[in-house]
Formats: sequence, structure tokens, C-alpha cells
Amino acid sequence: MRILAAMSGGVDSAVAAARAVEAGHDVVGVHLALSRAGGTLRTGSRGCCTIEDAMDARRAADRLGIPFYVWDFSERFRDDVIDDFIAEYQAGRTPNPCMRCNEKIKFAALLERALELGFDAVCTGHYATLVDGQDGLELHRASDAAKDQSYVLGVLTAEQLAHTYFPLGSTPSKALVRAEAAERGLTVAQKPDSHDICFIPDGDTRGWLAEKVGTATGDIVDRTGAVVGSHEGAHAYTVGQRRGLSLGVPAPDGKPRFVLEVRPVSNTVVVGPKEALATAEIAGERYTWSGRAPEASRFACDVQIRAHADPVPAAASLVDGVLTVRPEVPFDGVAPGQTAVLYDGTRVIGQFTIDRTVSAVAERV
Repeated sequence: MRILAAMSGGVDSAVAAARAVEAGHDVVGVHLALSRAGGTLRTGSRGCCTIEDAMDARRAADRLGIPFYVWDFSERFRDDVIDDFIAEYQAGRTPNPCMRCNEKIKFAALLERALELGFDAVCTGHYATLVDGQDGLELHRASDAAKDQSYVLGVLTAEQLAHTYFPLGSTPSKALVRAEAAERGLTVAQKPDSHDICFIPDGDTRGWLAEKVGTATGDIVDRTGAVVGSHEGAHAYTVGQRRGLSLGVPAPDGKPRFVLEVRPVSNTVVVGPKEALATAEIAGERYTWSGRAPEASRFACDVQIRAHADPVPAAASLVDGVLTVRPEVPFDGVAPGQTAVLYDGTRVIGQFTIDRTVSAVAERV
């Protein structure tokens, strides 16, 4: 096949490209410039898409003997990922920018251009597995559960999966990938993995949002409506948050309080006890299927609501365009804007953006 290898400058994408070459494919490397003013250097494992990363990707491509290009996707990234991130927080939701980047950039904008140029597939260093099932291509978890990235790939449709290539999915561990990189003479063999949000490399999401949308003093209240503190912008808070609340009134029982709800219209943050975070139901209208869609409107599944959360057995139903999921055991703190990915064993069924939650505490009352 003609393969376009997305090379971030990290060890995973470099080894993925190397395996594509070794498999006999016609491979071209490309690095995506996602920032108009990219930093020169990374700080340990923080950030990505720096000039240093682009140079690391080029060195890896040179080592593999493949053509290499840098494509400017900064405008599309700003519109589809950064602006979306800001808008979601302003609306009181908690977005996942990695999901949006995969959905809108790597497997939409990049894949579209690749197909236009005559490539058969886009190759990435994601840890996930593609399986030829009875009803078509299926997306499954990676062999290494600790590195599995099927959750952030849950936004991919059947058509997109047909043009993707994940060479690392069956690798038992990341240590083997690093050892392979060293054997191949790739200088990124021991480069730290990227963490945090790539466009907020210092990890200070609250400060970054304040700079983008400003500050506005508001109340922090308990479930009775009593004011227990103040804040400088509800957009800086998310459901389940415990740290950084700076409450002036202690809880009656002396226990920590957590963010239960963010109300952007009134610029109010609601806090309460940890048990009030229990969520009995989640629902959303923005859903996609990864491969074949479920045949029945009601079906059993496992659901995962964070990239590194454990899957929870649940009952799902699709009625009047709304996908609703009720877990067997209540979730612990779910924020609107998060992504729920549905599984059948190791196979990804699909995903949806959570628009509505139902408290398990309210149901018990």
C-alpha cells in the first residue's frame, strides 16, 4: 500500500513508520504543524508539536530512508480543537481535545488529504488493533492494556477505519517499542511520552482559559444554595474537581467537597460531598458507530468514560436519536462534554458526547 505515516516526533510514530517500511509498503512521512507559533523545545513530557519534535520526526524519516514533509494544519487545529475546547468550557462542559484532534485532524483533515494524493491509508503510532470481522473491519483494544488507546480512537467511523494502519497494536509492551527503536538507530528511543494538553504545555489549564476568556467573579455554593466561596470564572472548574476550590466555609461533616455542577449562565459552581458525584445515567445525541451499528435499539455493553478508566458493564438504548447508558455500578463523577466509548469485549462499538447526566443520589431520594 501507499502509506502516509503521521510522525509526531515521538518514539511510537517513528517505530510505526519503520514497521510500515519493513512490511514493504511505500511510505511517506509527514509531521503536522499544529501551532502558528510553536515552541522551540519541549519541557520533559509536556507538550508536543514543537520545532524540536518536527526535527526529531525528520531525523527518524531520514534514518528510515523515506520522504518527509511538514504540513501546516494550524488553522484547522485552531478552529476544530482549540476554539472548540474554549467554547465547551464556556458552556460548562469538560471537553477531550485528544478526541477532537483524532476526529477532526488526524483522521479527517489529514486522511482526506492523504486520499486526495493517492495514499491508501494513514499510519499512526496509536496502540489499538484492527480486526477483520464477519461484518467488516473492527477496532479493538491493544495487546498492552496499559498503553491501549482505543478510547481516544472511538470517534473513528467504519469508513475511516478502512484507511488506517496501526502497526503497534499487537506489541506486548512499550518497553519493546523503545528497545526496537534503539535497535533501529532511532534517536527518539528514550524520548519521554507526551502528556497533558499539547496546546497548554505548562499544564495550567485554568490560567490558560483565564487568559483566553478573561475572569469573572462568581459564587461557589453548596447543594442548598448557600454561598461557601468565590471564584474568578466558572469555566475553570469541572465536575469531580477537588483541588483549588479555596472554600471559605468548611463542610458540616468536615469532609472534602467536590465540584458537582458548573452553571455558566449564572457563573456559579456547585459543590458537595463525594457521594453526590455518583451518576446513574448518561445520555447524548452526538454519537457515531465504529464499524457496524448495533442491530437492536437496546443492547448490553461495557462503557468507558475516561481514557484510563476501567470499563463498566452497562445497558444502552437508542431511542429517538438519544443514546442513553445506565451502568450496573454508578459512575464516580461525570461531566457533560466527556466522551463515553462503548465496548463489546475488546471491540469498540461506538461513542457519544455526554450531554446529560442523572445523579444516583437523586434517584435514591
